Amino acid sequence: MKFNPCIPGKCTEDGTHCEGCRRTHEEIAETKKLVKELVSFSQKMGYENIDDFSSFIGQSLLKKLHNPI
Repeated sequence: MKFNPCIPGKCTEDGTHCEGCRRTHEEIAETKKLVKELVSFSQKMGYENIDDFSSFIGQSLLKKLHNPI
């Protein structure tokens, strides 16, 4: 399955899938939950360098997906 990001102004909440990005509403909700948890964590830690934290998370995710242990 290919990931499709939300398309601003095209998102819908009817049915099981968004008409803009074509993802399920369940997938969209889970993604929002993950992002919210990462934001909360970075705020709790008081990180001043949020760009570095965001880059680290993205790089770590890619590394884990390409080289699963």
